[in-house]
Amino acid sequence: RDGNQSKGYQYSGSNNIKEVVWYHENSGGKTHPVGGLKPNELGLFDLSGNVWEWCSDWHGAYPAGSQTNPTGPATGYYRIRRGGSWYNIPGVCGVAYRGYAKSDDRDNGVGFRLASTK
Repeated sequence: RDGNQSKGYQYSGSNNIKEVVWYHENSGGKTHPVGGLKPNELGLFDLSGNVWEWCSDWHGAYPAGSQTNPTGPATGYYRIRRGGSWYNIPGVCGVAYRGYAKSDDRDNGVGFRLASTK
């Protein structure tokens, strides 16, 4: 989620939504450049709100019991997306919420994050 210090936060980086999330109440009805709000413990911005981020996981139930980085089923019809977006209510932007859609779904509240090990 966010690192060791921030376990249990409702949003990525804080329990205070206005510190870390662009959502329907503060977004002005649009996306925002990354970095306009507070980063999470790992220095990452906008993992909650602004735009949904596609995940490689297929939608489906997680196995029962405690899991570390569960991936769900091996195949499926819908892909997982996380984080919520500028048009969502607070509960949808929480770190535990998993949205899903067909992988060819397109709208102005969906994106992806590029990552590098460098």
